[in-house]
Amino acid sequence: MRRFSQSFYGYAVALFICLAAVGLFLLVTPQSREEHIPRLDYSITVANFGHTVPYQVWAPAKDPEGWIPNSNRKAKGADGSEVLFLGYATAEREHAMFAQSNEKPAAEFANRIANTNKAVGTQQVGGVAWEQRFREDKKQRSLVRVLPDVTLVITGTADWPELAALAASLQQRPLATD
Repeated sequence: MRRFSQSFYGYAVALFICLAAVGLFLLVTPQSREEHIPRLDYSITVANFGHTVPYQVWAPAKDPEGWIPNSNRKAKGADGSEVLFLGYATAEREHAMFAQSNEKPAAEFANRIANTNKAVGTQQVGGVAWEQRFREDKKQRSLVRVLPDVTLVITGTADWPELAALAASLQQRPLATD
């Protein structure tokens, strides 16, 4: 027995038994093949953002069908103003992000979020014109709407109809009062 455990064949048998145990474990353990995208509720972030800005906040009244909100945050803009970001996995599993701020100048905010300053057209969404921008090297499309008190940018790898669906879902929330 001692000779077997100290020989090459003993080590080979032990290695085979270990590999068989690992293989059996992998076969028996259930594994999900379904896609898992974490869903993050953004309602508290939007409410907190509304308490920090002097204008009515825009947010989706309802997420587009099949979309998963997967990120949200508040940040400081280039001029110190507050910026709200809401990120999504779209129904087609592309990325879309909604950003808003009253950062001045508004054009610089829009350029930074869209990663380009070149307009390629306009798109009507709910009777409102949004400026279309496209950055080809990143396959990034953006819809930009500059209002007197806030700039709205929807951007990502999603196609124009998906970005328009997010734009169509946006509604102004009542001005937050403390």
